[in-house]
Amino acid sequence: MKADERREKILERVSASEQPVSATRLAKEFQVSRQIIVGDVALLRAAGANIYATPRGYLAGRGSEGIEKTIVCNHTAAQMEQELNICVDNGCIVEDVLVEHPVYGQLEGQLNLKNRHDVKEFIARCEKDHAAPLSALTGGIHLHRLLCPDEESFARVEADLEEAGILYEADR
Repeated sequence: MKADERREKILERVSASEQPVSATRLAKEFQVSRQIIVGDVALLRAAGANIYATPRGYLAGRGSEGIEKTIVCNHTAAQMEQELNICVDNGCIVEDVLVEHPVYGQLEGQLNLKNRHDVKEFIARCEKDHAAPLSALTGGIHLHRLLCPDEESFARVEADLEEAGILYEADR
């Protein structure tokens, strides 16, 4: 199979999947190295394909149903699971995490957490890899982009995060 045909098949495979598709799985499927897949996806993205990476693999496009909102949070690493569960329990998808680094500027990590199972897997991977959250770089302050089904869902997230002492307030 030629490289351009493989890239077309990768785009089709990722676009058709509701779940993230790992580079390792694609490499096995197309009988190439994982690094070849990573390069193929980079070329697809450079050509305008709407593919993004999550901790569990590639997804095509972002969900279009609902409203996108941003929250600012401040918490310890020990409160990360609680924060994420509050968001998904109220029906929102935690799309990503952003921090403002003093040297590098904005740093972003794709999450795409939809439910408690996703949150549990994410936390387990952080623990397994001894990975500190991005918010550790900024004293706990960070942003999340959420995809919420409606304004009411977002209002519940804000209220629950505030009650838990996680929602950042500038005048604290």
